[in-house]
Amino acid sequence: MSLVVRTLSERVFEIVRERLVRGELGDGAQIRQDALAAELGVSKIPLREALVRLEQEGLILNQANRGYFVQPLSSGQADEIFALRLSIEPGAAAYAATIASDAERAHARRAHEALEAAAAGNLPAVAVSNREFHTALVRPGGRLLTTNLVERLAILAERYVVAHLKPAGRDARAHLEHRGLVTAWLARDAGRVETLLAAHIRGTLEDLRAEFDSAARRNP
Repeated sequence: MSLVVRTLSERVFEIVRERLVRGELGDGAQIRQDALAAELGVSKIPLREALVRLEQEGLILNQANRGYFVQPLSSGQADEIFALRLSIEPGAAAYAATIASDAERAHARRAHEALEAAAAGNLPAVAVSNREFHTALVRPGGRLLTTNLVERLAILAERYVVAHLKPAGRDARAHLEHRGLVTAWLARDAGRVETLLAAHIRGTLEDLRAEFDSAARRNP
C-alpha cells in the first residue's frame, strides 16, 4: 500500500508542478487543498506529500496557519537561479558535447526541433520545450548529479523564461541563440558551446533584472 501512495504522490507532484510552471496557478495564489484534491481525484495524503516536495523545490511557500501559496517571482530568486545555472550549465554542456553518442546527438537535435516548432503564442509550452532542450545538451555527460541539478534549475527558471519571452522580439532572439548553440554542440566545439551558453543565460538574467527594476519604478 505504501508503494502505491508514493507512486500516486509522485504523479500528483508532477501534475501540480507543471501547472505552477505553466502559470495556471497565479503568482502568490493560495493553493486550495480540498478543491485541488477533489479535482485530481486523490486524498489529501498524496497531495500533502507532493506539496512538501514542491516547497523543497522552491515553487511554493508554506505559511503558518494559512497553508501553501505560489512562490512569487522575484529579482532575488531570479539572480540565484541564473547565477547557479551560469556556474554549472555552460561547462556541463561543453563537456557533454565532446562525448555525446550518435543517439544522444539525435535526441538533442530533436529537442531543438521541438523548441523551434513550439508556437510563439504559447509561452508555457515554449518554456517546457526550452527546459527539455537545455537538459538534452547536458545529459550526455553521464554526470547524474549535474544533470539533476541542471534540470531542477531549469524547472525553477521556467516561470522566469515565460516572463522573459513576453516582450516583442525576445522569442526571435532566443531562437537565433539556440540555433547557434546547437550548431556548436553538434560540431563538438566545446569552447564555443560554453561561451554561447553563458552569454545566453547571462542575457536572459540581464533582461529579467531590467524588467524587475522597471516594475519597481512603476510600483514604488
